[in-house]
Amino acid sequence: MWPVMSTAFSSSNGPTTPLVGDVTKNSIAIVGCGVLGTSLCKQILSCPEMEFVKVWAITKTRNNHESIKETVGKNPNLNVVTMDDLSQETKFENVVFCAPPSGSDDYPGAVKDAVNTLWCGPDKGRFVFTSSGGIYGPGNGEVVKETSPLPESTMASPRSLRLVKAEENVLSAGGCVLRLAGLYTLDRGAHNYWLEKSGGMVKGSKDGIINLLHYDDAAGACLAALGTDNDVRGKVLLISDGNPTTRIGICESALKAKRYGGLQMPSFGEDDTGAGKGKIYDGRFSNAFLKWKPRYESFDSFMTSSQ
Repeated sequence: MWPVMSTAFSSSNGPTTPLVGDVTKNSIAIVGCGVLGTSLCKQILSCPEMEFVKVWAITKTRNNHESIKETVGKNPNLNVVTMDDLSQETKFENVVFCAPPSGSDDYPGAVKDAVNTLWCGPDKGRFVFTSSGGIYGPGNGEVVKETSPLPESTMASPRSLRLVKAEENVLSAGGCVLRLAGLYTLDRGAHNYWLEKSGGMVKGSKDGIINLLHYDDAAGACLAALGTDNDVRGKVLLISDGNPTTRIGICESALKAKRYGGLQMPSFGEDDTGAGKGKIYDGRFSNAFLKWKPRYESFDSFMTSSQ
C-alpha cells in the first residue's frame, strides 16, 4: 500500500524545508501550473491536514508567477519555479502533471521525463496525470466508463495518440491517470468562445453531447487522488460532473449568467460534420473510488449561481 495523505503528510513530522537538488519530503510538485494547477495549489495549502506540505508550482516560463502567487495567496509553503530552477537531482514524493499537450513538441516524452526525473516513485508517493476524456473518440451517443476501449490508432486524432502514449508512460511506472471532461470557469471554456468569439456560428449540431467539469472540481479530483486510502497505482479514472449537456444547452445555461447577459444565441451546424454525436461519461466508479464528488453538480447550476 502506498503512503497516503493521512500518513505521508502527517504533521507529526514537523515542517520541512525542501532543498532544490535533494529529495524533498512532504512535497507535491505541480507540473504545468496553469488554471487547474493554481486551483490545486490553493486547495492543498488551505487544507488543515496539509499544514506542513510544501507545494512546488512548476511552470515553463516566469510569465505567470506573480499571478499564481496572487491567486493562491501568501504562503511560506508555496514555491513557484521553472524547470530550469531545479537541479537534475531534485525529486518529489508526489507529482501532479497537468500541463497541456500544446505546450510540448514531444508531449509523451515530457511526461515520461517528469516521471523519471521528478518523482521518487510509487513506493514513496503518487504521480497523477491529467488526461482527457476526449481520448475515447467522438462517439455516437454511447456511454463510456473507465474501462471502455479506445479507438484504433488509425481512427484516433493526433492529439489523442499523444495522450494515449503519455498515459502509457504514467501507468507503466505506477502512476494514476485522470481522464477529465471539458474544463470551464465563468470566463473560460466552449461557452465563452461560442458566445463571444465564434462570429455567431458554432460548428456541429445543437444536440451534440458535451461532458463538463469545473476547473476547481478537476483540481479537487487531483487532490482526492493524492489523498485517497485506495491504491491508485496503474489506475485510470474518469472525472466529470456527471451531468452531460449539449452545445445548445451550454449556451442556454451560460446566457443565464450576468457575465453573458444580453448576448445572442449563436447558430449551429446542421450535423456534426463527421464528429459524431458525442459520448456520455459514466464516472460513478471513479467518484466512489476517490470518495469525491464535484462542488458544481452541473454547468447549468454553476452558471445560474453566477450572478
